[in-house]
Amino acid sequence: MDEQRMRWDDLQIVSAIVDTGTLSGAGKRLGISHATVFRRLTNLENQLGVTLFERSRSGYTPSAAGEDLFEVARRVQEDITGVERRLAGKDLKLSGAIRVTTTDTLFSGLLATLFERFRGNYPDIKLEVVISNQLHSLSKREADIAIRPTGNPPETLVGRRVGVIRQSVYGQRSQWQNRRGPLDPLTGHQWIGPDEHMGNRALETWMAQNGLNEFCSYRVDSMLGMQAATRSGSAVAVLPDYLAGCDPELCCLTDPISELDIPLWILSHPDLKRVKRMREFTRVIGEELRQALV
Repeated sequence: MDEQRMRWDDLQIVSAIVDTGTLSGAGKRLGISHATVFRRLTNLENQLGVTLFERSRSGYTPSAAGEDLFEVARRVQEDITGVERRLAGKDLKLSGAIRVTTTDTLFSGLLATLFERFRGNYPDIKLEVVISNQLHSLSKREADIAIRPTGNPPETLVGRRVGVIRQSVYGQRSQWQNRRGPLDPLTGHQWIGPDEHMGNRALETWMAQNGLNEFCSYRVDSMLGMQAATRSGSAVAVLPDYLAGCDPELCCLTDPISELDIPLWILSHPDLKRVKRMREFTRVIGEELRQALV
């Protein structure tokens, strides 16, 4: 017996003959001629060295070997059908894990709500969120997707720019809500600024150029910390509009500061761009971020 040469087509021949009881019936089921069924059955029996069917006027009855082979064919067909159903279901119902890295500020101010909505629409996708202000290595699969504010995304990654993060000066509402017009001049007020470990060089430069460092005796190493500090007293701070603009305890004191505009990107490794759940996540979250940052 040369088991290596047996093909799925051979098993289909056996299965069709058992089901229909005749060569002509098997041929009709498989869409081939009576002669082709006879030839392929003969070749298979010669190859295996056994008789698979007893021939009679009433039709073809499987021998013990034929029944054995028919059971194999039935199990293979069930396996193939099962795989097709699972794959079709995955195509319609995306599943798997997506590991996303982003900043604490973006997650708190924008993404937590968007991710929850995404989870509701795609319940079989498992989201793993890495909250960090450090860009994790997508090449080493520390994350699949990065959502980051950056003016210079790494050339090794692919993605899309989904909007621009704008920033303005904010103060505690109870302290500043009766003020008319924008905060001018900027000097002469208490300021909250970024700690050097926060790594916000653009904001540090802007404050220095506008002579605000001498009025800044309160520094915090995270944007969420700066937001909380601004809520708590009379000092003012530059905060992202998406974060502070919807904070009922804060009020905006200036127009957006164009020098501090920074693009927001969704980035991934090139090897993942054809993975359907990654493409869908990027499309859905990217569109919602684009609308939120208008």
